[in-house]
This record gives sequence, structure tokens and C-alpha cells, in this order.
Amino acid sequence: MRYFIYLIIGIVLAGCGSNLLSQSSRPDQLQFLPLEFSFPTVSQQQLTNGIKLYLREDHELPLVELTLMVEGGSIYDPLEKTGLAQFFAQVLSTGGAGDLTPLALEVELEAMAAILSVSSSSYGYQINLSMNRADLQRGLEILTALIRRPRFDSARMELVRTQMLEGIQRRNDDPGSIARRILGEVVNPGHPFGNYPTAKAVAQFSRADLLELHQRYFKPQNCWLAVSGDVQTTDLVLLLQQQLGDWQAVAGLQRDYPALPSPPAGQIYLAAKDIPQTTILFGHAGISKDNPDTMALRVANYILGGGGFNSRMMQEIRSNRGLAYSVYSYFQVGRQLPELFIAGCETKTESTVKVVTLMRQLIAQIRNEPVSAAELELAKKSLINSFVFAFADTHAVVSRKVRLDYYNYPDNYLETYRQQIEAVTIADVKRVAAKYLHPDKLQIVLVGDSQQYGDAIKILGLPVKNIDLE
Repeated sequence: MRYFIYLIIGIVLAGCGSNLLSQSSRPDQLQFLPLEFSFPTVSQQQLTNGIKLYLREDHELPLVELTLMVEGGSIYDPLEKTGLAQFFAQVLSTGGAGDLTPLALEVELEAMAAILSVSSSSYGYQINLSMNRADLQRGLEILTALIRRPRFDSARMELVRTQMLEGIQRRNDDPGSIARRILGEVVNPGHPFGNYPTAKAVAQFSRADLLELHQRYFKPQNCWLAVSGDVQTTDLVLLLQQQLGDWQAVAGLQRDYPALPSPPAGQIYLAAKDIPQTTILFGHAGISKDNPDTMALRVANYILGGGGFNSRMMQEIRSNRGLAYSVYSYFQVGRQLPELFIAGCETKTESTVKVVTLMRQLIAQIRNEPVSAAELELAKKSLINSFVFAFADTHAVVSRKVRLDYYNYPDNYLETYRQQIEAVTIADVKRVAAKYLHPDKLQIVLVGDSQQYGDAIKILGLPVKNIDLE
């Protein structure tokens, strides 16, 4: 009898399903409710010594994640010591802390199943630590020792030095890395954005350099702490005060960023490498986050090369002509100083000139001709709908809020993001494309078998320079 009932239910459901399918619309005709999204709340407070604390409780799992951002970074590296910030971060993460030798630190972290990492960027250092809730107090003790009493173990220093020297020795192995390095050097010569570590500089990094850098930047008022997970606010603040309360604030960081050089005129750079395809990279000076046209440029770039298969570059160069597997463009929106507009792809050697020509034509087209209403609508909807995925993870929510404040974004940046994208018009796209895309200033880097296209590329009418990778 039970099986008979199941059979009847199955037949009824199958009939209903067929009826529903027969009445359903085509996928492009389906109607959906408007997207509803509210921004997750993040509690904020400042400890007595100036440390900024951001917290979002999440008791679903017995885990806690911390991200500490410390102002500093490679923008402050003297040119003759380029790479020091990277060296510092790697030694800090592996060189021991307080009473813990490097090995003892590794053993204890492994026993707790905790994950610790340290990285550097242009404008700061970031320490990430994740652990079980039961190990929170010990984790904070280790974090405190790391940022206040790093050991900078000499053996670990030499290990990191060896790794960096090996990376420098192998830096011409990857065509993409070669192209990015050359582009940075030619757009921003004599500036930290265009300078790269040398074997000579890395060989001279000393423990005194690390101690001086630590003393200069690791101060409580330069620290921004993001915490998420299974922890109560009052408990966390008490633990932080116990570990860091006696860490006294001193003079703050003087933010004196070196000025960027004037944009050079457009030129083509050929880096010869015996490979069957060419890495193509375009670039010129871009924008910073404070630019009022940032949102309109996001939309314009989506249409040009940032929208994947929806972009003009991908449709024309890959889908229509099959000349590249992937082609892209983007603006590196500088956090403090303007960074770069970049476009690039890889293509077979014999199609190099054709692809470079097409990419330049597409850049000129979006500058000179209005985009279609359909392109504009798709770009705006895609950017708005993808925005919510940045808040799917609890710690991503907190760390994003920290970064926005760390880089001094407007208080209502997240709340107004969608409205600003929605307000972009066809006229806005044409205006910003004409204003911020400069074909005459594009630096074009080609890494590949340049003997096969070195003469043909001169048809573009730009100066051509050969780069000696040795």
C-alpha cells in the first residue's frame, strides 16, 4: 500500500511539473523580484592607544579570523632598497616572535591548526591569523609578540634572501611577468611603482634594515584590526587590552608619497623570447580612487574589455576571429596615487600585428563613438548584481570595511555604489573614455619571437625599442 501511495504522488507531481513547464516562459522572458540587499553591520571602536577595531560576530562555527593592517609598504622603499618591504614581510612571518624561535612558532601554530600569513603591498603590511575559538587568547598572544617583538631570525633571513634571489634569477622565465615588469618601468621610471628588486639590493638587506622599518611603522595608531567569528565584543576588547593596552602611541606616520613622472609618449617595446606566441600588454597612467569619474570608467571598461565574453575585445578578438583565448582590460584604481590602465592578451606569433591593431581600434572606437543602449544596460546590471557577492563571507565583510576606511574612502561608498553605477549614461561613457584612454600615450609591450613581427609592427607608426632581457 505504501509503494502504491508513492506511485500516485509521483504521477501527480510529474503531471504538475509538465503543466508548469508548458506554461513557463523562455529564460529571457522570466520576471524576477527586484534585488533586495542590506549592508551587513560592522561594529567599530578604537582602543585607548589608537588601534582601530572592526568586528562582526558570527557564531555559526567555532572559528575566529583576524586581519591586521599596518600602514607602511613598498611606496616608502628607497629606490636603492626596492624589495625591502617584501623581504620584511616574509621574514616577519617566518622569523619567530617574542620567546618563540621560528621552529617553536611553527610547531605551536600547527598544533592549534592555526594559519598565519604576512604580506606587503604598496601602502601597508597585512597579517592574517585564523584559529579555533578555544585558542583565541593564545593566538592573540602570538600576534602581539609578532608585531611588538619580532625576532628576525638570521637563518630565516638568509632563507628568504635566497628565495628572493632565486625569483630574480628566474624573472625572465614567464612572458607575462616580463611584460608587466617592462610596462611598469616605462610608465613610471624612477618611481617605486616602476622599480623592481635587484640581486645587488637584496644581497645587502640587513637585520638593522628590518628593525628600523619595524620601529618606523609598527605603532598602535598605524594599526587597523578586523575580526570576525565566534567571539563576543566585550571578551575580545578585554583580551586586546590585556595584550596591547600598554603599547603606547608615539608620533604617527608622515604620508609623503613620491610624485609620479610625467606620462611618456606612446612607444612599442619588443622583448625577444623564443616562444610560439606573443604576450601583448598595453598600458598608460590611470586614475586614483578620488577621481569623480571612477564609476563611469568602471562601466566604460566593462564594455571595452572588463566584461569577459560581454566585452567588445573578447567578442571581436576571440569570439569573432579566434585570435586569442582571452583578452581583457582594466583600470588599476590607485588607493592613494593614480595607477595604470592595462589591456592585454596572448596570441600566436603570426597574428601579433593584427591583434595589436584591433585592440587599438577598439580603444579608439569607444572614445569616438557612443556605446549602444543594450551594452550600457548589460554593463550596469552586471556590475550592480555582482556587487552583492563581495559580502557573502563574514570576514570579507569586515576586512572590506577596514580597507575602505584604511584608504579613506567616503563613508557612504558602499551605500551609494549601486546608485552611482545606475546613474551612468551613454554620454558619460563616451566622455570618460575620451578623457582617460590615450592611444597616443599607450606603451605597448610585446614579448615573443619579435624577429617575425619586428618590422611589420612599424606600420603602427610608433617608435620601436628592443629590450635586452639579459
